Amino acid sequence: MPVMRSVFYIPGNNEKMVSKAPTIPADIITLDLEDSVPPAEKPKAREMVRENLKYAAQGGAEVYVRVNNWETLLTNDDLEAVVHEGLNGVCLAKCGEPDHVLRLDWKLEELERRRGIPVGTVKIQLLIETAKGVINAYQSAIASPRVNSLIFGAVDYTKDMRVKLTTEGQELFYARAHTAVAARAAGCVAIDCPFVAFKDTEAFEKDTRFGRTLGYEGRMLIHPSQIEPSHRIYTPAPEDVEWAKGVVEMFEKEAIPKGLAAVAYQGKMVDTPVYENAKSILAVMEEIEARERQRKEATGK
Repeated sequence: MPVMRSVFYIPGNNEKMVSKAPTIPADIITLDLEDSVPPAEKPKAREMVRENLKYAAQGGAEVYVRVNNWETLLTNDDLEAVVHEGLNGVCLAKCGEPDHVLRLDWKLEELERRRGIPVGTVKIQLLIETAKGVINAYQSAIASPRVNSLIFGAVDYTKDMRVKLTTEGQELFYARAHTAVAARAAGCVAIDCPFVAFKDTEAFEKDTRFGRTLGYEGRMLIHPSQIEPSHRIYTPAPEDVEWAKGVVEMFEKEAIPKGLAAVAYQGKMVDTPVYENAKSILAVMEEIEARERQRKEATGK
């Protein structure tokens, strides 16, 4: 599973912000061509994004581009401009149904073949931010093997539902939980919605921890101050890693060789599901450590 604890958005037409991309310690840098770019600035943004794909990755992050949804008639031009070497993935805004994904998959393969990029290189991230998108989230997620993650988009979702977006977020609960379940069922990473009150650090951490209990493994971020707490919350705690190591060692030493389905560890019974959960924690930690090594190699820090 890819490490996506932090997905940081940068307007594709903002030269100052794009220039700072390598200094932003996020797991994913997303150069945006959609809502943060005014219509008149789209052509400029496409060119700037294309020119900065490799530059934005110099800090060790993977680089994605958010493209406009098909209904805008801008998607094809977005893709023609940005699918080049250095692009790790595209985020499809307002994905509503599997056909949107199939069309994107076809276009990506056509561009990869035309430009000499190995087929399947560019991954797909789906932004689930409408009622239709929520209902179809699982089917959309399995429509292409390129899909590796789903992001829940709260602002456009509440707009579509004709309800007010609040800090408490009760109006989001069903769609937020449903999107996380759909992602997990499809074998994808669930990425939580942006928290717009970026100065309220305490509320951000509380809300992010709640999202973690729903199954989210990363968050779409709008301010650099949110990166550190996001990484801390989505990284397994040291005590959980030590527990997982102990469980795996005990189970593989005492249970598996003896044909047992459960053993005692720290006063509790450990059966196969607990063992598999422990292995999952260690696998996540390995992926995170690999990402951090990649960042250090890229930055020398």
